[in-house]
Amino acid sequence: MNSYPSRVLTGMFVFLLALGVLVAALAPRLADIFMANPFFNGIILTVLLAGVAVNLRQVLVLAADTRWIASFRRSNPDAPPPGRPHLLAPMARLLAGRERGRSALSAPSMRTILDSVQIRLEESRDLSRYLIGLAIFLGLLGTFWGLLVTIRSVSEIIGALGIGSDAAAMFGALKEQLKEPLAGMSTSFSTSLFGLASSLAIGFLDLQAGHAQNRFYNELEEWLSGMTRLSSGSALEGDASVPAYVQALLEQTADGLERMQRAIVENERERRGTNEQLAELGAQLARLNETLGRDARERQAAVAAQDELKVVLRHLAQQSGAGAGLSDDLRSELRLLSRTVAAAVSGRSSRDGADPESRP
Repeated sequence: MNSYPSRVLTGMFVFLLALGVLVAALAPRLADIFMANPFFNGIILTVLLAGVAVNLRQVLVLAADTRWIASFRRSNPDAPPPGRPHLLAPMARLLAGRERGRSALSAPSMRTILDSVQIRLEESRDLSRYLIGLAIFLGLLGTFWGLLVTIRSVSEIIGALGIGSDAAAMFGALKEQLKEPLAGMSTSFSTSLFGLASSLAIGFLDLQAGHAQNRFYNELEEWLSGMTRLSSGSALEGDASVPAYVQALLEQTADGLERMQRAIVENERERRGTNEQLAELGAQLARLNETLGRDARERQAAVAAQDELKVVLRHLAQQSGAGAGLSDDLRSELRLLSRTVAAAVSGRSSRDGADPESRP
């Protein structure tokens, strides 16, 4: 959005540069034409410079406002609106009293802002249009002034002619008297030339400024349309007899309902997240319970095996007198088997949180 006024400014500067090159190329002849009547032509050139300045200022104001819109859309919603625009001053004051992140305009508010901006744009072009007409008027004024001088001089020349005078003297006097009518004609044509050329230049610049303003207005309308909330009570909004405080109350109620809806949606999202976390926790607890049950069964089996081994060893010990032939190798194997079973039981206990080195 903010690039279009810059392109218009570039086009205007290119036009002014081309106009300056043309004037420089025709400078000697234009200087002679200008000196035909410096007073009128100087006023016309002053009007031309004023028209150029006014049209450039219009586009520069648009560029400043478009930069404000861009910075407003990119800035932090919690901070106040940056800067102070010129054409969008009513909208800036309206948005300054609202929450930036939740700004919403009603249809009447949007139409009021657009009407205000359109009126300001039209008022800014009034001076440029007046300067176009003023340049043409000054050119025509100089034209009629020169024609009046010419007609008066011609009438004086005709009145001063004598029939019986010397032809050579009469021709010399006529030649001398024709300088004033010719000066009047020079005034007429020079002011017409400068007036029409100035109106043409100012008109082109005004046309470019008008294009920039129309583009700015259209894009502003599109942006505000995205911020506009259409109320279900459109009949009330279209009725001009509705009091202002009722409309403000309706807007506040709509804003409250919208905030409540956002809160409900957020709570529902948090509830779903909590349910998912609880389900995951239940699944992990079920896996942990299954693991603990399997470990308990394995420990019970190991304890049962150890008890059976102790019974066997006790039985063997009781029969040691009768079984004197039992070799020392068999006793060593039994002791090794007993220590292996004890180590397996101790290792299972350590996985459940007990340290096997701390046990007696």
